[in-house]
Amino acid sequence: MSRDLSGASWYKSSYSQAGGDCVEVAHLADVVGVRDSKDAAGPVLVFAPTAWDAFLRGVAANS
Repeated sequence: MSRDLSGASWYKSSYSQAGGDCVEVAHLADVVGVRDSKDAAGPVLVFAPTAWDAFLRGVAANS
């Protein structure tokens, strides 16, 4: 499935170091996009919001 994410607002975690290699996340109405901050024009992983929320809960539970 291809999505136009050109207008998305991308952000990095506040835990990211300045200039560090990170992932960026964009929350849209029906999807959550994740991309490599070093390759902003590269591929984007797209998740359903419920799947992204489940991922975050799993990370929090194991930290």
